[in-house]
Amino acid sequence: EDKVTQPPGDVILTQGQTAKLNCTFTTTDSNPYLFWYKQEVNSFPKFILRRSRYSADNSPEFVKDRFDAELKDSSVPLMIQDLHVCDSAVYYCFSRIEFPAHTGFHQP
Repeated sequence: EDKVTQPPGDVILTQGQTAKLNCTFTTTDSNPYLFWYKQEVNSFPKFILRRSRYSADNSPEFVKDRFDAELKDSSVPLMIQDLHVCDSAVYYCFSRIEFPAHTGFHQP
């Protein structure tokens, strides 16, 4: 069974810090594709990046020097460097098969 899981609850961080948003998955797919999206209040989700065993693609809006994720055996945590106030949002991790829960964080 394919499944994607994110920890519940918000992550509270301040400007300039690094965020690590966890996402774990189980799959029978030999080359799974995992995606991260950002959704701000009253806006549609924006594609951040896609990771597979053999490729790593970022949206031009979300450059790799700030937004990155490494696909490991069963996880693909999103790292956001040098946090800005505009990074406050809900972040969704999912595979091409299933949409899971989400993780949000905001500035205190």
